[in-house]
Amino acid sequence: MVTAYVMVKALSGDADRLQSEIEAVDGVAEASIVAGDVDFIAKVEVDSPAEVKDVAADGIQSIDDIEDTQTYIAMD
Repeated sequence: MVTAYVMVKALSGDADRLQSEIEAVDGVAEASIVAGDVDFIAKVEVDSPAEVKDVAADGIQSIDDIEDTQTYIAMD
């Protein structure tokens, strides 16, 4: 099992909709609205590092009003 955290910046203030859409992406275990430099942190749990890329690049980044993501793979 690979765990990763995706920091998500949004263009829209529609936080509830975006949170729901992020959580609906296969591989996203949960998404939290946060204060700071990013708007959401999504916890990703998948079987391989390649699947992390699929979740972040093909899933989360394809949602309307997502500006940018940064992905961090947990090492433990």
